[in-house]
Amino acid sequence: MRRFVPALAGLVCAVTAWAAPAAAYEIDPLTRQPLDQPLTVTVRSPAAAAAAVDPLDAAVPKLSPIPRETVAYAGPYGAGTIVVSTAERRLYYVLGNGQALRYGVGVGRPGFTWNGVQTISMKREWPDWRPPAQMIRRRPDLPRHMKGGPENPLGARAMYLGGSLYRIHGSNEPETIGTAVSSGCIRMTNDDVMDLYTRAKVGTKVIVQR
Repeated sequence: MRRFVPALAGLVCAVTAWAAPAAAYEIDPLTRQPLDQPLTVTVRSPAAAAAAVDPLDAAVPKLSPIPRETVAYAGPYGAGTIVVSTAERRLYYVLGNGQALRYGVGVGRPGFTWNGVQTISMKREWPDWRPPAQMIRRRPDLPRHMKGGPENPLGARAMYLGGSLYRIHGSNEPETIGTAVSSGCIRMTNDDVMDLYTRAKVGTKVIVQR
């Protein structure tokens, strides 16, 4: 009689499994919502989506060693132009009506200064960094690629200048703003570059003066 006990137990389990609803079939595997309830989908409005803050952006310090300010501007360039004065170590975003926003910047160290006219050809948020071949030859210890983030030397934003190797970008070394230490790029604090990024568009003219 004992040999029939396992078989009987197995039959009881099978009948129970057949009689009871299977939990695996009560949940939609895609939405993870019960199948006997209407599907609910949350859609954010464009305004709410625009107001969403990247956690990386929220962590950016707001202090700058050289606070940006609105100043009088009597130069020859029109509204929307970026003018970089290497000698002053300042960047001006021309507002028009005789005014400009002035930011402190870091510029190229001796031997890496330049001047000329470029346009912003590309913009990136929290960009990856790939040191150019020239920099790798000077510093073979540098990584070949670094993912964007707070430790990345390009900082929170980058605006690429034409087809050159130069960029206007943020920095994870705010103490270098107002100095000449870069390899030719124009560096800003992350807070300042995020502000400029919202104003400057692809195609913006950039004048770099010595």
